[in-house]
Amino acid sequence: MMAVVGRASSALVHCVMARLQHRVTTSASARTVTRTATATATAIAPHISADTYDTGVGFCGWLIITLSWVILISTFPISVCFCVKVVQEYERAVIFRLGRLIGGGAKGPGIFFVLPCIESYTKVDLRTVSFNVPPQEILTKDSVTVSVDAVVYYRVCNATVSVANVENAHHSTRLLAQTTLRNMLGTKSLAEILSDRDAIAMSMQTLLDEATESWGIKVERVEIKDVRLPVQLQRAMAAEAEATREARAKVIAAEGEQKASRSLQEAAIVIAESPAALQLRYLQTLNSVAAEKNSTIIFPLPVELIRHFIK
Repeated sequence: MMAVVGRASSALVHCVMARLQHRVTTSASARTVTRTATATATAIAPHISADTYDTGVGFCGWLIITLSWVILISTFPISVCFCVKVVQEYERAVIFRLGRLIGGGAKGPGIFFVLPCIESYTKVDLRTVSFNVPPQEILTKDSVTVSVDAVVYYRVCNATVSVANVENAHHSTRLLAQTTLRNMLGTKSLAEILSDRDAIAMSMQTLLDEATESWGIKVERVEIKDVRLPVQLQRAMAAEAEATREARAKVIAAEGEQKASRSLQEAAIVIAESPAALQLRYLQTLNSVAAEKNSTIIFPLPVELIRHFIK
């Protein structure tokens, strides 16, 4: 068994050394491969510098890779436990070989293979993440201090870019959301903030999405949670609203009295012009008084006797 492993290792070393010799003697082909790798890197992560994404690891790099393969074959099958990795459906693995990104983009979901010692990987969660923007003290355009908080929903849309272009994409997105909220609401008046929350949220989502595109982040939704006013301003607004309601109530009461007086005036004109109507009203009043349980004594008089007093 050891003889077979030794022969396999020797054949692998010979193959790799022949490949290295061919790579050194054919510099034009090497430059073509480098340009192809650079174009592939740009297509995968357009904001990653081409100098940092290169498959050319040099002679020392290939020597280390060869030794890694020799160790892997020599320790088979124990080494398989350290080489085979698994990522979930909602995850991707960004692999680095000797500090350089491997072509082909992020791996996953499922099983992927890494070489011990020379390759490392970073798992990236692609699920939507939500976080609360802490309350921000904001001075509005009309010089009113308000405290506003919000909720931001985002996800990683490009795992490779989110790892290579920014140190911590999630933390950077949170800080950017805070500054964007302050800057945007600082250009709005208090009335606009209170009445146009949806429009402000949509504008903030657009700005965040454009700013985080180079980080591999997609901002899906932004919501303004609460707008808190100073206590004195709340009292002033409450007093103003109460005064407005009282004024409106007085106007409504005055309009009602005006309509009632007009109705009474019209009724008086009708009664004055119709003696029968006056007699009917007189009898109706007597009926109402008699229906009550009291000790009132009524002396009915003919209407004709008091008509000249009415005139």
